[in-house]
Amino acid sequence: MKFLSKSAVSAIAFSMALTAGAHFADAKDKVKVAFIGPLTGGVSAVGVGGRNSAELAVQLRNADPNAKYEYELVAMDSECKPNVGVQVATKIAADRSIIGLVGHYCSAVAMGAVDIYHKFNLPMSVWGAVLPDVTYGNDYKEIHRVNGTMINQNDVAAKFMTEQGYKTWVIIHDTTDYGKGHDKYFSEYLTQNGGEILADFGVPADQQDFTAELTKAKQLNPDVIYFGGLTPLGVRIRAQMEKLGITAQFQGVSGIKSDSFIDGVGADLSEGVVSFLEGAPVDKLPGGQYFTEKYKAAGFAESEEAYGPFAFAAMNLILDGIEEVGPNRKKLTKYLGDIHGYESIVGEISFDDHGQNTVAAITKYVVQDGKWVVWEDSEYATGKRKLAGK
Repeated sequence: MKFLSKSAVSAIAFSMALTAGAHFADAKDKVKVAFIGPLTGGVSAVGVGGRNSAELAVQLRNADPNAKYEYELVAMDSECKPNVGVQVATKIAADRSIIGLVGHYCSAVAMGAVDIYHKFNLPMSVWGAVLPDVTYGNDYKEIHRVNGTMINQNDVAAKFMTEQGYKTWVIIHDTTDYGKGHDKYFSEYLTQNGGEILADFGVPADQQDFTAELTKAKQLNPDVIYFGGLTPLGVRIRAQMEKLGITAQFQGVSGIKSDSFIDGVGADLSEGVVSFLEGAPVDKLPGGQYFTEKYKAAGFAESEEAYGPFAFAAMNLILDGIEEVGPNRKKLTKYLGDIHGYESIVGEISFDDHGQNTVAAITKYVVQDGKWVVWEDSEYATGKRKLAGK
């Protein structure tokens, strides 16, 4: 058996070192980014769709040979509960290896978390929460939002519904910041547009029985029942309206714009329900076809839901910022603060001095044959079908 000479051994060792060095030179630094949303609970379908969409943005970036970094997504569940949201927000923000965050569908959770992100200098972008105070309640440079707010949504809703000829409303809203915010802005805009509010009920988000509120509503005989809250509560109210024989038009906010609402009440009871949502439907978005094709190709089992495209756009914005300024929280915050005319799949994004996207189109939806349909594309718009009382 022959042994290698010392010089041969040295040569092999040197060659191995060069190979290893070349490997490490090619490897990209890893950067963590995060997502927070309701992954369990009554609105989990929306949260999972948002998480999948954020994950898709990360996957596509990691597949890009021109990307400077390799990204790792840390996804956490807020359960749409403020106390849980604060816990996970603190955990994310305190982890200094996480550079940016796409966070929050539930406004009550977002409101409890923004102070934390400011304290830890964590730049983030909201992908779904619509309460104006999330961005406008403080002067926090770390906080941004790619979607519109409930101000825009309720302005459009009030004008649209009064234009349909409706005159009287009973409002039922949950008593979270989200529900109270919708109640505030819709009431203001409805009054400005000549509508009359016959009664206004605030109810806990976990209330099960609405006999008292709906019995009173039936006595008042409104044209419309306006609901300000999320899907689980909306399902219970719509179902109990039917049991009490209330035939008023049911109008909901963006919180019910989910397939889960239709599944919860069934095709018959959801037929003709209207809702309003920031942005256009995915097939009408500037990058909608691209997003849909990539989402399907990724093999996600769940739907992207209404706010998935916003989560995708928000995560891409975060990733673009890191590519531009490096994995540095303060530099990323400044980058986001300077965003104007940024082209995304949901359209142009331009942040004002409070980090709010000022380009906020609102789309009107109606349930037709068990599906949410853009109003202008529906048989209700042509007059072939009629809303309640019309």
